[in-house]
Amino acid sequence: MNNHIPLKHRIGQFLFGWLINWGYPLYFRPKYGYVSIYTLMFEYFIPQKIFRINGKVKWPVHFTSKIHTPENIRKGILCDPADSPNVYINAVNGITFGNNIEIGPGTVIVSANHQFENYSVSEKSAPITIGNNVWIGANCTILPGISIGDNVIIGAGSVVTQNIPANVIAYGNPCKVAKEKAPYQQDISTIKLNRKVGKTKKA
Repeated sequence: MNNHIPLKHRIGQFLFGWLINWGYPLYFRPKYGYVSIYTLMFEYFIPQKIFRINGKVKWPVHFTSKIHTPENIRKGILCDPADSPNVYINAVNGITFGNNIEIGPGTVIVSANHQFENYSVSEKSAPITIGNNVWIGANCTILPGISIGDNVIIGAGSVVTQNIPANVIAYGNPCKVAKEKAPYQQDISTIKLNRKVGKTKKA
């Protein structure tokens, strides 16, 4: 299988792969063919680990994106919230992301509103939960306490104000179910990852 992988990718993984795995203990992606190791180094690792832009986050975050209270996020594999440009995530009340989630650029996920009487205080609410095999299009907004089921596509520009069930395509402002979605076909358990699942530092 390695014969089909370009030599520069294998060299890059050999030189920098250990550094990526050290710096990002919650990063689980295909070892080859997902993002160039050089892209990870210069567009993610250096801004995060040297310039400390989202420096506390344990997975790659684009330097134009922002995660607030990353310690309140739980996530699976093939899922790196805010690795796209201009994403804002507020996890004050907690967010759980499942496996195999893609989040488009410009998306806002907020787990807490501000109190009407005191804007410096965040309201308590239930955590946001996003299931497995979910694709959230560009420029979406997901509001506090929302639950999105497995195998869901949220169309670009949607404002999610109510729970979305599993196995649907939904879009709009407010976001509503448009139609059922066929079962997800890819077997992610067969993907060779950059590290073994479970081989992580404590979150």
